[in-house]
Amino acid sequence: MAAQFKLALAQLNLWVGDVEGNVQKIIEAAVYARDRLGASLLACPELSLIGYPPDDLLLRSAMPRAIEEGVQRLLHEIGGITVVFGLPEYTQEGAQRVIYNAAYVIRDGRIVARTRKQLLPNYGVFDERRHFRPGTGGTLVFTHEGVNIGLCICEDLWGPGPAAAARAAGAELLLNINASPFELNKTQARRCVFDQRVAETGLPIVYVNCVGGQDDVLFDGDSCAVGGDGCIGFAAPLFEEGVFAVTFAGGRVHGSVRETLPIEAIVYKGLVQAVRDYVDRNGFPGALVGMSGGIDSAVVAAIAADALGPARVWGVSLPSRYTAAMSNDDARLEAEALGIRYSLLPIEPMFQTVTATLSETFAGYPVDLTEENIQSRCRGLLLMALSNKFGHVVLTTGNKSEMAVGYATLYGDMCGGFAPLKDVYKTLVYKLACYRNGLSPERPVIPERVILRPPSAELRPDQKDSDSLPPYEVLDPVLEAYVEDQLSIPEIVARGFDASTVKRVAALVRRSEYKRRQAPPGPKITRCAFGRERRYPLTAVYGDL
Repeated sequence: MAAQFKLALAQLNLWVGDVEGNVQKIIEAAVYARDRLGASLLACPELSLIGYPPDDLLLRSAMPRAIEEGVQRLLHEIGGITVVFGLPEYTQEGAQRVIYNAAYVIRDGRIVARTRKQLLPNYGVFDERRHFRPGTGGTLVFTHEGVNIGLCICEDLWGPGPAAAARAAGAELLLNINASPFELNKTQARRCVFDQRVAETGLPIVYVNCVGGQDDVLFDGDSCAVGGDGCIGFAAPLFEEGVFAVTFAGGRVHGSVRETLPIEAIVYKGLVQAVRDYVDRNGFPGALVGMSGGIDSAVVAAIAADALGPARVWGVSLPSRYTAAMSNDDARLEAEALGIRYSLLPIEPMFQTVTATLSETFAGYPVDLTEENIQSRCRGLLLMALSNKFGHVVLTTGNKSEMAVGYATLYGDMCGGFAPLKDVYKTLVYKLACYRNGLSPERPVIPERVILRPPSAELRPDQKDSDSLPPYEVLDPVLEAYVEDQLSIPEIVARGFDASTVKRVAALVRRSEYKRRQAPPGPKITRCAFGRERRYPLTAVYGDL
């Protein structure tokens, strides 16, 4: 009879640096997997003891002891089930302290086996070579319930070599533990990697990943199992923490398979997760949203209410002399539909005071962008005052299209602690609004005219975004080509875009680098997000490159 057993995948929402809390999660997952699921093996994510990415927390002098105490606690408190977990492994090699990205296999108070990550990613959001040394000695193969299991850590499955080495060492199943960030179409990218490894080895693959928001990185889970024929046998829900059962029998893997979701649903769930984790883990009692009556602030308010509950969200309208009456009405209607607190704080008195103070200095100069930005900064001042007084974090409402070209005001609408739409193009913002309304069609939370009316900053009479920018349906694909694909201006023009438009957009992106460097963090959802992933110089000349 062919060997078979049940394993469990712990798709955990880990807190970076909270070794004690993460150990407790692993213990609870092991008990659940053993007693409720009947599993004999539990797999936890990469670096599950410290969370991902730990960055320079790895260098803290007390961290090695904290990790060792965590390992000892797992050995002492878990029995009756084999557990695989990730950790930073500290070693002393001569006079140098060396850190490995490692994984341990434990059973009944004993470390059965251990391995070290061989392929260290150093691209995108990854910076592992800054801290870790690559492992040597080949891929670990350990035996469980009569089955030889090859254990790979994240990137070791994404590149060729380690999986094939496991197969050559007798592995019958590949187990891959991960801290793999989310981005659009990441599931499809992972499936392509699985197809490559299956073609390379002919082995089934079990993949476990973490879930949750960590600053500007977002993890979707997407834990799954793939048969040796390349077919999906199990797929966990996206953006949901949990412990899930997978059965390995006769060389095949099977379990539950989640429903397929549209991209707007996936992104919306991810943004809700990111806001919840950022606000809760940083100890904020709630969130403030400056509500303009426009689509961006409406979507941010909806995300915040879904993430934190309406009672913890405070919407504030800050109208100026140029704010349309319908904008105030729509902001109020949005707040009422969401059930959040709502306040109206007109900025006209502040604006008049500031312009009066500057009138003598500005004498002889025409009204221009300066006065527009003063209005935005009046709003930023009031929102930050509320934040200081009541402790709520301000959620900025700018989207990626605006941030890319600098259509935002430093110390104005860029004031805040977290930017949910920072990596969301404007065209996708509209889709998110329609998706959210579809969740409660009997009472849409975003008025239809907010979605239909032309977007405007409302900082001068009859202002529209299209006065300053190309239409978003043109702007967004140009930005994607320039920022994400890193194409040159001639290459983008060759795709059929107007040359003057491309040059103008590229110049705006370059000119706004200093603004983005001062922007709050926000969750990454595209292939190249502004922040840790895109590191451009503030001062540089690169023309058509």
